[in-house]
Amino acid sequence: MLDYTDKIRIFDTTLRDGEQTPGISITPGQKVQIAVKLDELGVDAIEAGFPIVSLGEMEAIKTITKIGLNAEVYGLARAVQTDIDAAINCDLKYVHIFIATSDIHMQYKLKMNQEQVREKAVWAVDYAKKHGMQVEFSAEDATRSDRKFVREIFKAVAAAGADRLDIPDTVGYATPQYISQLVKDVVEATINVPVSMHCHDDFGLAVANTISGINAGASSAHVTINGLGERAGNASLEEFVMALQCLYNRRHNINTELLYETSKFISNVMGIIVQPNKAIIGENAFGHESGIHTHGIINNPLTYEPISPEIVGRKRWLQAGKHAGAHGIKAMLEDFGIEPTNEQLHEIVEKQKNLADKGKAITTAELLSIAGDVMHNSEFEERFKLYDCHIITGMNITPTAVVRLNTEGKDFIASEIGVGPVDAALKAIQKIAGEMANIKIREYRLDSITGGSDALAEVSVKVEDKTGNVVSARKAGEDVVVASVQAMMDAINKTVLRKVIYSKN
Repeated sequence: MLDYTDKIRIFDTTLRDGEQTPGISITPGQKVQIAVKLDELGVDAIEAGFPIVSLGEMEAIKTITKIGLNAEVYGLARAVQTDIDAAINCDLKYVHIFIATSDIHMQYKLKMNQEQVREKAVWAVDYAKKHGMQVEFSAEDATRSDRKFVREIFKAVAAAGADRLDIPDTVGYATPQYISQLVKDVVEATINVPVSMHCHDDFGLAVANTISGINAGASSAHVTINGLGERAGNASLEEFVMALQCLYNRRHNINTELLYETSKFISNVMGIIVQPNKAIIGENAFGHESGIHTHGIINNPLTYEPISPEIVGRKRWLQAGKHAGAHGIKAMLEDFGIEPTNEQLHEIVEKQKNLADKGKAITTAELLSIAGDVMHNSEFEERFKLYDCHIITGMNITPTAVVRLNTEGKDFIASEIGVGPVDAALKAIQKIAGEMANIKIREYRLDSITGGSDALAEVSVKVEDKTGNVVSARKAGEDVVVASVQAMMDAINKTVLRKVIYSKN
């Protein structure tokens, strides 16, 4: 019988399985930074890496073991002495030992039979235990293994002293129903030894399978931030934790208000962009454009949001566009202290819809400009207008940008060099607007929305004023430089307009 008062253990493998994401390679120093962020988030265990793979990996793991984290720090090891010795040499107290148990792995990878695999697994656990380590044992590809053999090998390693057992769905091939049956098998065969789940997302079932395993008697989940991992990735920490908490009323040690911050940090360090519609931490997870939705959200957020965004460190936002209705546009304007009459609001809505119908994404600055025209109020106009932007770049040429901005009827020209054309252009803009408005770039991100050399790119820019207020803007286009410049200008104008309008109220 399940005890719902027990906390579910969160075993984070972002630094091991997550780092195996194709295209990712991080330095030892970055691994340490990520480990600190994971510890602040409240994970119970951190798989810091695979010690045997390189000297740099060993260096990073050694450092992580010495910085006094609250989380247990694990190293991965195959069931071979060199791997386990490498973990011992990293001063680790915890080791995650694995060996494959499926017929296909045993035949084509290990060249071993079931008895040989069982003996190797028992030997490895015994060897690590004799060296004072706590062991979590994984039967790799367990979900495609013979169920009788899975029971036997887990029972054997439990008798050898394994502290925890892990059931990996290595190629994401299992269903929640099968996971439930398999977990019950293992729990019954190894009474009183805690069981973990390690699920991959090849069929998009990693989180569902992990939850199914927990509900069947497992007490720990192997997860990664942003669902990073080989191929389609692993079970996403943020999705699993919030489903666990909100849908199943199960307890954990994660500080959910740090989920978004941690996700962004790891996305930036590892260079893997989170898709906009990703659950919980995607940029659009709490964004609304549809008039029907925004109307409901304004009256009661629970109409179109299952949880409050603040729970995971987010804020909801409304988007102007052809689907937007009067209630949403009114709420966006009220955020800037602007209160049009009903007639003016109707005209503002229609004008921005007309622009959106032409395929134009409506920025907040443009919406405020429309409001200014309709309400005959120049205070709502863009404070900085970009008239010209010339960029010189190429091989063996230092990228140089010259921009001309106009504010309050005066033209200002600035030139800057950068590591690339975007860097040069944003520096030139910041040289004028940044100094005048006390604004600096806090974050810049570029996402490719479509494929091909003519890919549509989406640029996100965050700027911060001297009081610490942060404003973001997004712009999509085929020209990365133009989209970057437009996003930067929108972010600057939003910051300045907000400041000007609120100072009048």
